Amino acid sequence: MQHPYYTMNRLMHEHYGKKIRKICIDGGFTCPNRDGTCGTGGCTFCGERGAGEQLDPTKTIREQAEAVLSKAAPDSAWIVYFQNFTNTYAPVPVLRERYDAALTDERIKVLDIGTRPDCITEDIAAMMAEYAKKYEVWVELGLQTANDATADRINRGYHLPCFLNAVRLLKQYGLPVIVHVILGLPGETLDDVLHTIRTVNAVGADGIKIHSLFIMKNTVLAEQYLAGDFVPISMQTYIDWAIAALTHLSPDIVVHRMTGNCLRDQLLAPDWIIQRDLILTTIDRRMAADGLIQGCQYSGEACFM
Repeated sequence: MQHPYYTMNRLMHEHYGKKIRKICIDGGFTCPNRDGTCGTGGCTFCGERGAGEQLDPTKTIREQAEAVLSKAAPDSAWIVYFQNFTNTYAPVPVLRERYDAALTDERIKVLDIGTRPDCITEDIAAMMAEYAKKYEVWVELGLQTANDATADRINRGYHLPCFLNAVRLLKQYGLPVIVHVILGLPGETLDDVLHTIRTVNAVGADGIKIHSLFIMKNTVLAEQYLAGDFVPISMQTYIDWAIAALTHLSPDIVVHRMTGNCLRDQLLAPDWIIQRDLILTTIDRRMAADGLIQGCQYSGEACFM
């Protein structure tokens, strides 16, 4: 079944004529929302590894990349994704050294950098733009929500103007921006979700990652859940909200993912998030049955960047 939305797989076939795979990298970074620069403890849902819990932190960056590439076909194509924590949170020379350590092979086509809006400076944007002379460079920003009240509730550590400024700066240097959005954050409704989607449209985002909020063990959110202070949304609600988000999303924005990942031994709730194929198939079938496609309810918000 063809997806009723613009997938990353489709984008990669348009650019390279084939599927492109991802090498996830733990770059050894931390986060300003953990070390006291802007906060401590991180976002309430964030685990101790800051994502990428499956990665081996004892391996060097080069070893992580070569472990995958050594087994890869000669004609394969790859994305190097700096995933854990905040991958622009260091001086520019350190960033160069760590990025270069992963860019070990001509089969690597994309340098994908996950970070926070409050860790984007002009020097960093200019440095990343230099890499764009040889690679596609994507910058992933963890927005999660455009609602600042929710941002405070989840201890995100910055407000919406910071995100807007970061996107503006990245766009000035011609760098594609992928925005992370979470559905089911504490206290949020479908109206909040659609407000966030309209914000993603309005800033001229190039891509989006959407997933439901899940609860990892040993997080602040886990404490809130176990105390009865937070109840995650159901799979049905997630599917309903995800479809609403897609139909209001600009048709030009690439949907990089629609589900989240969590190692089973670290997942507290809800257990339905591990049913990735069922979630994606249900979204596709529901949209097809209802005659819906990405952007069919998009109102054409003008980019205000």
